[in-house]
Amino acid sequence: MRNHTTRRLLGALAVLATLSLTATACGSDASDGGDSGPKDINAALEKGGKVTVWAWEPTLKKVAEDFEKKYPNVDVELVNAGTGDKQYTALQNAISAGSGAPDVAQVEYYALGQFTIGKSVEDLSPYGADRYGTSFTTGPWNAVTEDKSIYALPMDSGPMAFFYNKKVFDKHGIKVPTTWDEYVEAARTLHKADPKLFITNDTGDAGATTSLIWQAGGRPYKTDGTKVTVNFADEGTQKYAATWQKLLDEKLVAPVSSWSDAWYKGLADGSIATLSIGAWMPANFTSGVASASGDWRVAPLPQWTKGDKTTAENGGSSLAVPKAAKNKELAYAFTEFATTGTGATTRVTAGAFPATRADLESKAFLDTEFPYFGGQQANRVFAESARNVGADWSYLPYQVYANSIFNDTVGKAYVSPTKLTDGLKAWQDASVKYGQDQGFDVNK
Repeated sequence: MRNHTTRRLLGALAVLATLSLTATACGSDASDGGDSGPKDINAALEKGGKVTVWAWEPTLKKVAEDFEKKYPNVDVELVNAGTGDKQYTALQNAISAGSGAPDVAQVEYYALGQFTIGKSVEDLSPYGADRYGTSFTTGPWNAVTEDKSIYALPMDSGPMAFFYNKKVFDKHGIKVPTTWDEYVEAARTLHKADPKLFITNDTGDAGATTSLIWQAGGRPYKTDGTKVTVNFADEGTQKYAATWQKLLDEKLVAPVSSWSDAWYKGLADGSIATLSIGAWMPANFTSGVASASGDWRVAPLPQWTKGDKTTAENGGSSLAVPKAAKNKELAYAFTEFATTGTGATTRVTAGAFPATRADLESKAFLDTEFPYFGGQQANRVFAESARNVGADWSYLPYQVYANSIFNDTVGKAYVSPTKLTDGLKAWQDASVKYGQDQGFDVNK
């Protein structure tokens, strides 16, 4: 029988959903006939059945076709139930209703805690997932595991890199910054040379902010079951805030929202000269900023301390199996197939950025030349970043909700005299209050 706190926590998850809620592995695939662990995956594959997969990632289409070809008794139905928040709302509603949930769901790393805290996704360890601990890069693997439980398998990753417009930099004699202090100086030089040019754009984004805090060594979130800590006063967070405040005070960042038409235009004409973002960005350059082909290059992310190599993740998602899945063994078999072995390589070939070490370290991947970046072997920069992602980062079990109130708190620092530190404190206070209202033990 559930206690009062548990009922409140499970209720909170439904509230989160309605309020607001991107190679070859070391072991053999269970679906390839290897040791499948306690669950009999091979028998399920032979028997067959239907697997419903909720996902928006386009590379899964080819994976599903390959899976069905290899296992003709299995029918994979791919359903785009919406991206991000829309899917999480639908997924949580289906779980709460006790019907209509998929067998497999794509869940971004920052949102996974919402489903693990409610015990609504399977621990995949009994299915054999525990053998993949060394197969994935640090950031994604940490995001899907807790203690000895594995709540999903990583689909992709977003190790951060520094994209810069070489044409603009060369014209104004700007060297690629290796530290964030140098970055600020480059921003000043660029804007002074031409007031229409900005080092980057920023109107306030929760994902970008937490990624840079992560790289700076900040660890504002800690979760141990229902015990949660939110603290934006830590040294790493303050380091980020102090540096970014200089850019805002001196109006050195373009007041343009990412993914807007103005953003694409700025990237194309060079008025937005850099991006610090995940390694999945190249496809967006080639499709959305085609006219600037040859102008851009990739470099390691600037460091908070000179000589360091620490990076962070920005984006990325996993495949999880809801406890309400009808065909859990088949669901796990597809999840494993799509994220390891040939399935992972298929997705990388189609443009996904790998979370598997084998793909990241393959010669074919590392030697890939990007015509858009002047023939640069950009994957070498991305792979190095993946190896240096800072460890021990965690999100809130209600991060989707926390991110939804970012613009009402930290976002004020971009449109008013409010300082970033004050905005972060407001975000902390609101996140603490919400967590406490939902039955979490926050900051006690």
